[in-house]
Amino acid sequence: MAKKYKLTRIDKAGFNAKTEVRFTINYENELNPAQLEAVKSVEGAYLLIAGAGTGKTRTLVYRVARLVEMGYDPKSIILLTFTRKAAREMMNRAALLLDNRCSKINGGTFHSFANLTLRKYAKDVGLNSGFIILDQGDSEDVINLIRGQLNLQELKKRFPNKQTIFKVLSLSVNTGRKIEEILEIDYPHFAKFTEQILEIGKIYESYKKQNSLLDYDDLL
Repeated sequence: MAKKYKLTRIDKAGFNAKTEVRFTINYENELNPAQLEAVKSVEGAYLLIAGAGTGKTRTLVYRVARLVEMGYDPKSIILLTFTRKAAREMMNRAALLLDNRCSKINGGTFHSFANLTLRKYAKDVGLNSGFIILDQGDSEDVINLIRGQLNLQELKKRFPNKQTIFKVLSLSVNTGRKIEEILEIDYPHFAKFTEQILEIGKIYESYKKQNSLLDYDDLL
């Protein structure tokens, strides 16, 4: 199994709340109280919830800068977001805010990081390191192929198309809800096809495994 990701201090002396650090940045003046609390919190996991325009990116950038100033190795810091552009922007802003040490942090999208990590530890999780990633269109085409093999298009009542089936399967993976529940609540007009959609889901997972394929949901 992969080792737990852990922040690493460059110095060997250790650090605690009483250790005096001379910061280049005046965080108290630059941030509001809520942002400052998030930036100064180091140990443990934290979930920050804030609306648009409240300074979430700013808080992350200052948090990275402060960790580096405290002596944490930039290479042990990872900064992930949903787009490459946003990831580059955050890393660049951190470097401009402090210095080039921040350019050494690891960053990228959630999917790119997951892709690299899974390839590195593929054998540990029962994968072929040369697996191929399916985008949404590819996944829908595979589902459509399975749909055709099962002759479901010949049903008298209108059967859901490949896009809808993919949405149902993806929603189940991302929310942890059962397909039966999703169909009953979110797609009640297709609930009568629950058995067939469950079968498609099983064949889809088997097809991916047999052909060393992963979709975007599998990456995360």
